[in-house]
Amino acid sequence: MKDVIILAPKGNINLSSITGSFQILARANDVWQKMGNPARIKVYIASSETELKLDAGFFSIYPLDINDIKKADLVIIPSLNHDYDNIIKNNQDLIAWINRQYKNGAEVASICTGAFLLAATGLLEGKACSTHWNAASDFRRLFPNVNLHVDKLITAEPGIYTNGGAYSFLNLILFLVEKYFDRQIAILCSKVFQIDIERSLQSPFSIFQIQKNHGDELVSKAQTYIEENLTAKISFEELASKLAISRRNFDRRFIKATGNTPVEYLQRVKVEAAKRTLEKGRKSIFEVMSEVGYSDDKAFREIFKKITGLSPLDYRARFNQEPVLN
Repeated sequence: MKDVIILAPKGNINLSSITGSFQILARANDVWQKMGNPARIKVYIASSETELKLDAGFFSIYPLDINDIKKADLVIIPSLNHDYDNIIKNNQDLIAWINRQYKNGAEVASICTGAFLLAATGLLEGKACSTHWNAASDFRRLFPNVNLHVDKLITAEPGIYTNGGAYSFLNLILFLVEKYFDRQIAILCSKVFQIDIERSLQSPFSIFQIQKNHGDELVSKAQTYIEENLTAKISFEELASKLAISRRNFDRRFIKATGNTPVEYLQRVKVEAAKRTLEKGRKSIFEVMSEVGYSDDKAFREIFKKITGLSPLDYRARFNQEPVLN
């Protein structure tokens, strides 16, 4: 039987990712046993604290002491509610414990921004990882050597699993249920808890976060120019010349400041503007693409799907605020 440890770090953490993980895993184990099988897992909640008060003190949990757990088979790190620097600082004992467990053969899974604690162990260096799209800039600031994929719902490295934001942790737990039980149990849990088991991306839900606190005034000017001239055909050679910088250095500084090439930034700003219009649901796809400076229907649809994971029509159908006629 496998010992599954759901951690409860010190600090502002997300209670739902602890209780939700516990409930689904416990239900999977219960169903597995009712099918005539021996128990496959035993689930615990553990911390370096004997009591944790969460959600403004409305809830308290009384976890096991991590020091009493010598060998875990699967460690699950819950979501954190911001204040990542301090949570990392205040959970050094937990971080060291996770590292020891992994090196002793345990698998580790992080939920949403729990990836910050996982990355603090050093186990994600050079590896793929996902977290909430809204935490991407903080994550890259703290862990520049981790290969962050904010479009992905789940990433899997040898013995290390991460997932995207908020309640998408339900998909990670189903992934773990299938791994530790089987596909049949995972499908059953998806039906009981009404979770879309086939979700694979979080990109349809992301909002492009314009990075402007980088301190590079030249790049800020370029960003402003791009945002104010969406319908124009922008030449980055000419823009670099206007800013009295070579194109090569312009690209280098732009990437360093924003995390995107100038072309990628332009595409993302255009798509974000298109998304806002599509959500209102009043204009045709042709009108929307024209408003953001695209004349090539095929190019617009390809770039839109590359960034959001959905076609413009599918995006409007999912997120529009009022019924529309195609």
